[in-house]
Amino acid sequence: MAEAQNSPKSSTSLGQGGPPPVGSTTAGSIAVAAESTVVSRMSAPPSFDVADFPVPHGREEEWRFTPLERLRGLHDGTAVGTGDGLKVDVQAPEGVTVEAVCRDDARLGKAGTPVDRVAAQAYSAFEKAGVITVAKETVLTEPIRIAVHGEGGTAFAHQVIELGAFAEAVVVIDHTGDAVLAANVDYVLGDGAKLTVVSVQDWDDKAVHIAQHNALVGRDASFKSVVVTFGGDVVRLHPRVTYAGPGGEAELFGLYFTDAGQHQEHRLLVTHNVPHCKSNVVYKGALQGDGAHAVWIGDVLIEAAAEGTDTYEMNRNLVLTDGARVDSVPNLEIETGEIVGAGHASATGRFDDEQLFYLMARGIPAEEARRLVVRGFFAELVQQIGVDDIEQRLLEKIDEELETVSGPGR
Repeated sequence: MAEAQNSPKSSTSLGQGGPPPVGSTTAGSIAVAAESTVVSRMSAPPSFDVADFPVPHGREEEWRFTPLERLRGLHDGTAVGTGDGLKVDVQAPEGVTVEAVCRDDARLGKAGTPVDRVAAQAYSAFEKAGVITVAKETVLTEPIRIAVHGEGGTAFAHQVIELGAFAEAVVVIDHTGDAVLAANVDYVLGDGAKLTVVSVQDWDDKAVHIAQHNALVGRDASFKSVVVTFGGDVVRLHPRVTYAGPGGEAELFGLYFTDAGQHQEHRLLVTHNVPHCKSNVVYKGALQGDGAHAVWIGDVLIEAAAEGTDTYEMNRNLVLTDGARVDSVPNLEIETGEIVGAGHASATGRFDDEQLFYLMARGIPAEEARRLVVRGFFAELVQQIGVDDIEQRLLEKIDEELETVSGPGR
């Protein structure tokens, strides 16, 4: 396993003039690419108006990895909502308010503004937005479950999940079926609130899912996101975190299994804009099959006012067969030297033959040994979910994916 690492837990300032925090490794058709600095990532300023964003052509920094021809018109305005393309079912325990609101509701867009044309198109085209509210000091003992099922059409959606001060909740968003979906999802955490969100992308093979996730973390609040991506033809998710007060913590975990022909892209941005906040990012992926393509862009920006920041991000990828490609780009930009720690790492490689040999030497068949190695690779992230039925389902899904491959590099 080759690893590229830059300044782990270092308090050194890495301004725009510093060396690119990127390494490279080669296994099959794996690639690790360099990008520009965090502040220059977007070609246009954030906006709710789709007209403020030019139609992307694939040469732009934020679109150069994405197969635009497979987005079914979400990027250029030719996609039209069918009205019956999506079914959403919300199951919420007592103490939770569930509403459908119009776009003039003040809670919409509170957590963040669209940063690309697809997100702006989603904001401009949805008919009703869902708003889920957990009142202050309410501590839920059962998760809120949002089942999003595609029924073959095209849809634009907006979902808001807001927690009052010192409220605590777990939310599971489960995507299944076939759809062409562009969406914005907002998470708003009051002071001292604790929110865990598990977003599962288990789409059918032809689905296209493009979404921007915005989290606004209040003073001393804790936000944990677990993104799990298995299905779909193209899935492109853009989680973003900002802080509304000191003492906030954000943990962003991700697990993806990219199969033959699939494109799965996760682009993250954590903006430390206030003092004494923390963030931790860990994404892991496995790839198999010809044309499997995973992209992970991890951006962390520490602004000048964000003294006392403590942040780290890591991406690891396990390539199971030839013909798969990974683009993994961690980026860290620091505008103040008064921080606790900041670092990042990226690693991509094949199966560890020593691990397989160790297990097989103890009488474990080759296929079972491979399954155990991959399960172990993902174990720390699966355990972060904290919802038993979802954890079991994901382990079964991993086993199901592994059944299609007879061995590494074959």
